[in-house]
Amino acid sequence: MVNLARELQRVTRLSTTIATLAGTVGLWLGGSLAILGPAEAVEIQEVTSPGGIKALLVEDYSNPLIAMKFAFKGGGSTQDAAGKEGTANLMSGLLDEGAGDISSQAFQEKLDELGVSLSYDATYDSFSGSFRTITEFEDGAFDLLKLSVTESRFDEEPVERIRGQIAAGIIANERDPGELASKAWRETIFPGHPYARPKDGTVDTLKAVTKADLQDFRRRTFGRDNLIVGVVGAIDPATLGKRLDEVFGSLPAKAELTPVADIAPVTGKRVDVDLGVPQTQIQFALPGVKRDAPDFFAAFLMNQIFGGGSFTSRLYTEVREKRGLAYGASSWLATFDHTAVLGAATATRSDKASESVKIIEGEINRMASEGPTPEELAKAKEYVKGSYVINNLDSSLSIASTLVGIQLDNLGIDYIDKRKGLIDAVTMDEVKAVAKKLLSVQPTIITVGPAGA
Repeated sequence: MVNLARELQRVTRLSTTIATLAGTVGLWLGGSLAILGPAEAVEIQEVTSPGGIKALLVEDYSNPLIAMKFAFKGGGSTQDAAGKEGTANLMSGLLDEGAGDISSQAFQEKLDELGVSLSYDATYDSFSGSFRTITEFEDGAFDLLKLSVTESRFDEEPVERIRGQIAAGIIANERDPGELASKAWRETIFPGHPYARPKDGTVDTLKAVTKADLQDFRRRTFGRDNLIVGVVGAIDPATLGKRLDEVFGSLPAKAELTPVADIAPVTGKRVDVDLGVPQTQIQFALPGVKRDAPDFFAAFLMNQIFGGGSFTSRLYTEVREKRGLAYGASSWLATFDHTAVLGAATATRSDKASESVKIIEGEINRMASEGPTPEELAKAKEYVKGSYVINNLDSSLSIASTLVGIQLDNLGIDYIDKRKGLIDAVTMDEVKAVAKKLLSVQPTIITVGPAGA
């Protein structure tokens, strides 16, 4: 959970300080170091600390900056206790709100004084942190990071303040059509599963979370065995090893995670939520492909053509360009630790909702029966190869995040080098086969809008 105003203040201070120290350019607004050049120029090293903590490192000394991304695999909102949903998300807003013997306000002042950027986020499957510092102040910065991870205080004032902010957002979304559609989508395709629960919790479950719950959640989910780290910047392997032990060495050797069952998304359902709004939200759900499946890239390219390619996809062309029914229509592949789903969505005038549903169903059937054209597949391959550098390798923090993602998905240290070859190797027959497999089933369809639309 990121406080945007606070983050902007830190970014401004961080960028100003670096410019003063180094007189450099090429920094993006987020304060990350821009590492330019082809993907092959990213040289990744495996680092193991004296205490046995592992990390992937990209050394870069073009700016006096260190960026770190770390995650606790399996430690996300699926670990929230029943009746206390929202615990992980609440904690993500509190780890920089006082730690050790430093109160919330004093901790914030120290972060600002050193120009440190620090934030946390909870997804369903992991709990992650993002950290940036300039090398001049790295000793103090890493001290603050250690306290944040291991000795966060959870004092009453910041807990109630952050709880109130989250609750206000929950209340504001209670009649938001998009939020209602997402809620119905999750609950329909993942019935009774932790993936069906809102990551923010509800107002009532959020109220039930105590300081002891937050402390217990951190204790159970933060372990050295489920810790994954990616680092980019002006730091060598030996120094990084020492820093890893300083920050994370006192964590429990093993996390105590509650087992989460695998689940296949439920298909063939239709749920219509009656809401008096002029526009109807529409969401589809179909089976997906897990990240480690042999046909993952075939499915990825198929989805790019079907609805993932924004202005060039079939869904966008049919729904927006040809008929003007919506501002956009898209699809996505969502891969979780315990499931995979292919989703699609659009929003249209309520009197055009039935027509839009039929068009999307028609495109699902067409892709399932015919697959893509050779031209579509060639264009999709070029796009997903080229966009990877822009989306994943354009800054120090984005590279650090990519290093963590590579480890979360067990892709191997040479994944960036191999990725283009894996994409080029996908054949038309493989794409047609995965399209038939995923799209030949009856989709689950969710609508939120006026009844009878």
